[in-house]
Amino acid sequence: MDNYISAEHHPAFEEYCETIFELAEDGTKVIQARISERLGVSRPAVSEMIKKMVAEGLITLEKSEIVLTEDGSELANVMVRRHRIAERFLTDILGLSWAQAHHEAGKWEHVISPDVEEALAAKLENPTTCPHGNPIPGTEYEAPDMVQLSTVAAGENAVITRIPEELEFTPGMLEFLETNQLLPGASVAITTNAPDGATTLAIGEATVDISAFCAERILVQVAIEA
Repeated sequence: MDNYISAEHHPAFEEYCETIFELAEDGTKVIQARISERLGVSRPAVSEMIKKMVAEGLITLEKSEIVLTEDGSELANVMVRRHRIAERFLTDILGLSWAQAHHEAGKWEHVISPDVEEALAAKLENPTTCPHGNPIPGTEYEAPDMVQLSTVAAGENAVITRIPEELEFTPGMLEFLETNQLLPGASVAITTNAPDGATTLAIGEATVDISAFCAERILVQVAIEA
């Protein structure tokens, strides 16, 4: 990561490398259409940027799939690390909502210096995940055994562990999850699994209905009965 800690890159290169990293992290095949959807830009614009990134040595093309090179991965790791540390600071220290923190961290990540990054991490006591449970690159994060919430049967209990990036970019989703206390570490009981894939959860005294789209993406640890 040393090559990129002090290097300067156009924010567009940083954003694209970060996006490619996050799509791959979520298990999505990284093609131009997925980048276009995630960033909300036209496919011709994505195609032009991909050509520039190939020329810069940040990515390679394997048929239609986009793969980060070693240099691209180093840049992506720096950007993702700074974004997730910024989210932690904005929520844990400043008390911003998940949605606000996600939006603001998207700005901070491009201007945080290595010294500030180090100071923020120290202030936060070196967290290993962002507020949504996604791992912070460069830490000693060890992934627990996780499954999709949609695979947990009615009558079982689970602990929410991770809210993947795809849900962070889904309009209104962070507000919904935070409002209903569906946060990493929250214990839930699955009450029903509807034929359409929707899931009903009991969390504390409340009952929450989760769409199939959401239930297929939230990652949980299934509680083992003593």
